Amino acid sequence: MIEDLKGIIPPLVSPFREDETLDEEALRDTLRFMLSRGVHGVCLGGSTGEGHTLSVDELARSIEIACEEVKGEIPVVAGIIANSTRDAIAAAKAVSKFDVAALQITPVHYVFKPDDDATYAHFERLTQETDIPIIIYNVVPWNYLSPQLLVRIMEGLPGVAGVKQSAGDLKLMADLMISVPEGRKVFTAVDALLYPSFAIGAHGTIAANPAAIPGVCVALWNAVQAGEHERAREIHEAMLRFWNTIFADNLPANVKYALSKQGVKTGRPRMPMPATSAEQAARIDAQLAEVLKYEVVQDAARLAS
Repeated sequence: MIEDLKGIIPPLVSPFREDETLDEEALRDTLRFMLSRGVHGVCLGGSTGEGHTLSVDELARSIEIACEEVKGEIPVVAGIIANSTRDAIAAAKAVSKFDVAALQITPVHYVFKPDDDATYAHFERLTQETDIPIIIYNVVPWNYLSPQLLVRIMEGLPGVAGVKQSAGDLKLMADLMISVPEGRKVFTAVDALLYPSFAIGAHGTIAANPAAIPGVCVALWNAVQAGEHERAREIHEAMLRFWNTIFADNLPANVKYALSKQGVKTGRPRMPMPATSAEQAARIDAQLAEVLKYEVVQDAARLAS
């Protein structure tokens, strides 16, 4: 249920073998790691999960595995990155047979940008074709939806339950927070500024940092919810230093590398994305060791199951 979506919701990496097929056992390992860190939900098929490279069948299988592993304990979100309304509907129908709390769907992202009315029609058609609540994944740089358009869509379409606000502009997110319709949710993906996002009332985060260091992000969320802002600021500073080491055009590969250093099987990225370079690895190693000092581990025994 959309009401249960809050807090730290990592967009999981998609582990691939050397032949670039989906490594299902490694995906289960990743899910167990996330659960051991006390995350509040998981998302499959997002940008960090290289969702733009997944077939509909691979996305559906990933969702099925996630539902098997979480056993209803936390919500599962299905990410859909599609270039047409038709393709987005096909993906939504493929995952609808599973216990999915919400669909995280991008605006179309090819070079031809639809106008506001066409974008509204895109999400309107999606709400007509599925009963699963939709979260707009506002991430496409040349089709970045304004707070005004997002509010228009949410006010007009009850099936659109919220927005995942990406990019680095906290002002745009703040504008959205003070205008979002009652009952709708705003999730932050402003990775460098998760602390201020939480402080101004974001309902949670679906972002790369939580996918790489979930236990630290849970600690940050808990600190803000408890009003412990001095500790939250300290965690934020360590997280920002870490974020600056993984943010690059091969971000998903760097998240996989950071997870592998924590003992999680993650596999390789899909071509043509390059793996983490030696120079990137050295920077990540240094800051990962520091940021993990703040990690919350709630159920380490789960990793052995």
